[in-house]
Amino acid sequence: MTDILDELQWRGLLAQHTDLEALREHLNAGPVTFYCGYDPTAPSLHHGHLVQLIVMRHLQLAGHRPLALVGGATGQIGDPRQSGERQLQSTDVVKGWADRLHSQISKFLDFEGPAAATMVNNLDWTQEMSAIDLLRTIGKYFRVGTMLNKDIVARRIASDEGISYTEFSYQVLQANDFLELYRRNGCTLETGGNDQWGNMVGGVDLIRKVEGVDTHVMTTPIITKADGTKFGKSEGGAIWLDPEMMTPYAFYQFWLQVADDDVVRFLKIFTFKSREEIEALAVEVAQRPHQRAAQKALAASVTELVHGADQLQRVLAATDALWGGGDIRDLDEATLAAATAGLPRASLSIGESTVADALVALGFEKGKTAARRTISSGGASINNVKVEDPEAVLGHDDVLAGGLALIRKGRKNLAVLELS
Repeated sequence: MTDILDELQWRGLLAQHTDLEALREHLNAGPVTFYCGYDPTAPSLHHGHLVQLIVMRHLQLAGHRPLALVGGATGQIGDPRQSGERQLQSTDVVKGWADRLHSQISKFLDFEGPAAATMVNNLDWTQEMSAIDLLRTIGKYFRVGTMLNKDIVARRIASDEGISYTEFSYQVLQANDFLELYRRNGCTLETGGNDQWGNMVGGVDLIRKVEGVDTHVMTTPIITKADGTKFGKSEGGAIWLDPEMMTPYAFYQFWLQVADDDVVRFLKIFTFKSREEIEALAVEVAQRPHQRAAQKALAASVTELVHGADQLQRVLAATDALWGGGDIRDLDEATLAAATAGLPRASLSIGESTVADALVALGFEKGKTAARRTISSGGASINNVKVEDPEAVLGHDDVLAGGLALIRKGRKNLAVLELS
């Protein structure tokens, strides 16, 4: 089997780390218990968290034991951001978000077998500590000068807004998490994003000072596009993993639109496809980019990973029905609504309005004369069925799930009618 660190490096999932050879020996010596933390600062995980979940899964498949930490305590604080102070949420909100993250994370790891994963919540040990306990037993090991020199802290201090003691103390709490997991679970490795490097190294230093033991950390790079810009924004905002915040159809379409310059690298990062499969797709990108085979493989793999095989099949059916030869009437209301959410739309009445009226209402034609001419020439369809009568009236048979109908002019102009 390929060395796990070599595999992560090949996939572009390894950035900073403690002593590489020592880490390699540690991982090769036997099953290692490791952890990654996820703070409930929003109701859902996003694509950045997905990178960490994939790293955890790679390590688990290599025989190592994951601890997935939900930050019920640190989520009430929030790690410092470059853009300024976080808005603190109520305890009840954080708890609700923590429960949602717990459910999301659970889908990515195995909780049985020799490398069984364990879910932990840092509220379990943090809430047991008094302020005196924290200052006496943990705080005394931290030097303010070192804390001030942390990159994100230094930037915030230099900003007009500064940084509160609340967010400044975050690094102490995260370091204490590593110490507690070492004591409770024998955890000797922390993984996370590159922006967490300073906090993670703080945990290594704390364990060395308190327990006299060397532990390890490793980070993933911040994912960027080929042009150097940040990756991970759709027209609607962040790439959320929760289907209520980003539909599986929209999620699939986001990955389908990845540029040729990025797609092979993202196949390595966001999928578990083998080297041979990815190399074959790289050839497709180079020789037949118009077929977008790599993008289709990426979108299908990530959508199935996050939303499951059943949702992927619904998404593929919707994509085929809208842009291929599939039957639009096979789509359920939720899938159809998600697939058409970004299309132009208008509202018309059944039995009173014609297809020509629809073409005008949707802005496809300026007047009914031009609309009738388009229909007569075979240039209009409703629900993927060509309309032949220029005076055709919209009827009950034209209504799809959710009271919708699809009107198409030519091949590329597609819109939604809301029929009543």
